[in-house]
Amino acid sequence: MSAETPISDDEAVAEFEVSLRGSLLRPDDEGYDEARTVWNGMIDKHPALVARCAGAADVISAVTFAREQDIDLSVKGGGHNIAGRAVADDALVIDLSAMDSVRVDPDAKTARVEPGVVLHELDHETQAFGLATPAGYNSTTGIAGLTLGGGWGWLSRKYGLTVDNLLSADVVTAEGELVHASETEHEDLFWGLRGGGGNFGIVTSFEFQLHEVGPTVLSGPVVHPFDDGRAVLSGYREFTASAPDEATVWCVIRHAPPMPFVPEEWHGRKVVILATFYAGDVEEGEEVLQPIRDVGDPIADAVGPHPYTGWQQAFDDLAPAGNRHYWKSHNFVELTDEMIETFMEYGETIPTPHTEIAIPNLGGAINEKPVDATAYPHRDAEFIMNIHTQWEDPERDDECIAWARDLHEAMAPHATGGVYANFVPEAVGDQRAAYRENYDRLVEVKNEWDPENLFRLNHNVEPTE
Repeated sequence: MSAETPISDDEAVAEFEVSLRGSLLRPDDEGYDEARTVWNGMIDKHPALVARCAGAADVISAVTFAREQDIDLSVKGGGHNIAGRAVADDALVIDLSAMDSVRVDPDAKTARVEPGVVLHELDHETQAFGLATPAGYNSTTGIAGLTLGGGWGWLSRKYGLTVDNLLSADVVTAEGELVHASETEHEDLFWGLRGGGGNFGIVTSFEFQLHEVGPTVLSGPVVHPFDDGRAVLSGYREFTASAPDEATVWCVIRHAPPMPFVPEEWHGRKVVILATFYAGDVEEGEEVLQPIRDVGDPIADAVGPHPYTGWQQAFDDLAPAGNRHYWKSHNFVELTDEMIETFMEYGETIPTPHTEIAIPNLGGAINEKPVDATAYPHRDAEFIMNIHTQWEDPERDDECIAWARDLHEAMAPHATGGVYANFVPEAVGDQRAAYRENYDRLVEVKNEWDPENLFRLNHNVEPTE
């Protein structure tokens, strides 16, 4: 044992290590620093141990060890969570990243997915059969955290949330038991997993419904000068008011990135980008998306047929691992003139070239389900604002965080009061906003499956004392 490890029972640690098919890392082991590193460069935690699990049996051993030794445990899948709760000081990290298999059943249109899988790995396997499930918009995101928080992406207006396409899950409970949860088995647990985060156990296998998508889809960005932003946002509002569920458009205010579709003279200048996608026939999509492409006088229009896997990865380079990231988010039922003015006001003062104000259009199939159908409650949101503040210099932390919080506060009067759990940057707080009307029922599920709150390093639902 390293002197840095606060667990005094060397024999218990040795027995735990022997029980693993994977490996156990201590602070002075090779690979420890890599294992404790997550996507957000602001997170710098030093866990006591990292269990790199190879399968469900390892997860059971790790949960049992943490419970018996009475130490904190955290769970790391893709390590992309903005709040960085995958790692914690002096804790046992249950690292699932090596559990990365995907098994597709093309006839049943389902996929069995382990929790270490990231989105481009899932897409790689499913697109071999022209299939996909709604999952995120940055392909380095882990499927586990995305799903447990709800999950949405370019396919969601057509096919719903990631959790709306979850058919079943294998879960290691706080008691160290492996159970199968679905609509017909442990229904309360299955309900809680679909948007309630990692509060109830560790999922070792997800089963998803797949849909026929691609391999070629109509997608692409349309880039406008920032000075035309009011007209562009108004056109965006008009288009989304009547767009079919197959059509998804997101609006982003930022400095123009140095990407091939942006004229070089515009690199680094403020722009408004309309990112478009059509989940259906390409020719049909060209007709549907034409009105949004006709808005204003764009400086670039890269809408066209693209590989679905390529579109899923198109913006990965804009949010690289290791940068410092801070997000604030709201849900909205409409986009008003006053909101447009506020977006433009804060667009003038964006603090860094990497920062963006993203305004995705949701609704569609997401909102067709009742609020209590899953733990994810935000079935009224038509738009989301995600203030993605991003920078590199630690000395700018206070400045960038303050700007994000100021914009968040300015938009609060227009918001529903709800917030997507996966967009909450703080380690604690906002649970009521994240879970809203479903919070009390989540407490009941917590009381049943984790009454001692073993799984607490998350956006925590506290059990009844």
